[in-house]
Amino acid sequence: MSIESLEIPLASTDGHQFPLLARVPAQAQAALLWLPALGVAAKHYLPFAEELAAHGVAVFVHEWRGNGGSDLRPDRDHDWGYRELLTLDLPASHAAMAQRIPQLPLLVGGHSLGGQLAACYAALHPAAFAQLWLVATGTPYWRSFPAPRRWLLPLFYRFAPWLADRRGRLNGRRLGFGGMEARGLIRDWARVGLSNRYAAAGLDMDLEAALARLSIPVHGVLFEQDWLAPQGSLDALLARLAPAQRKLIALNQRQLGTRADHFAWMKQPLSVVECLLE
Repeated sequence: MSIESLEIPLASTDGHQFPLLARVPAQAQAALLWLPALGVAAKHYLPFAEELAAHGVAVFVHEWRGNGGSDLRPDRDHDWGYRELLTLDLPASHAAMAQRIPQLPLLVGGHSLGGQLAACYAALHPAAFAQLWLVATGTPYWRSFPAPRRWLLPLFYRFAPWLADRRGRLNGRRLGFGGMEARGLIRDWARVGLSNRYAAAGLDMDLEAALARLSIPVHGVLFEQDWLAPQGSLDALLARLAPAQRKLIALNQRQLGTRADHFAWMKQPLSVVECLLE
């Protein structure tokens, strides 16, 4: 199957410039807007995009502000949070995908934080997408995690924003969590982890109410050894959505062909692709 490789230059309304990476098969049956995990550049999802394209799904991989090909990096003078991602950057990628692949069913999904924000973005645009795809995703709310880790999470959700404010950004590489992250993004994320409510500083839309109205089919994939997104975390995320068809599959190391953790699947995505397409 012929697959076109694209790098589409985009700009948000505030001037932020970033690329949208795409793999588009000649006879696409649907188009997927894919959102990366925290601190993961879009290019790392190209094996996944190519595997899906080989199965007839055009994939457009969004680049988070501050990552990869984005022209911004967080520091004391450059800060952002969920509001900028949901209302400035994602609409640009969404519009570019819809323009490139007109009249095809549009899907949205993501990995880890990308899956959470895919759900939030779909909730803000409920008529735009036919399905929501989630891989290794779930709410960070501390009570949705098993003991003993759940008891440590509230401490981290208070420490990470404090450290980000003190340093001007969060160096997630040193903490083993994310990359160089903006202060506002970490505050928004930690707020969900503590309160179990999705919200964005400066956003006048009620994300929780929008999520409660979102009723589209969900395809989810979990991994047996993934302590960052356990079953309870995904269940807690899905519990805030309106009832709809859901297909959830948990993969172990034998089924996946590699470690069944949060990231290893990205280099061997075939099993994940097959689950999402079932």
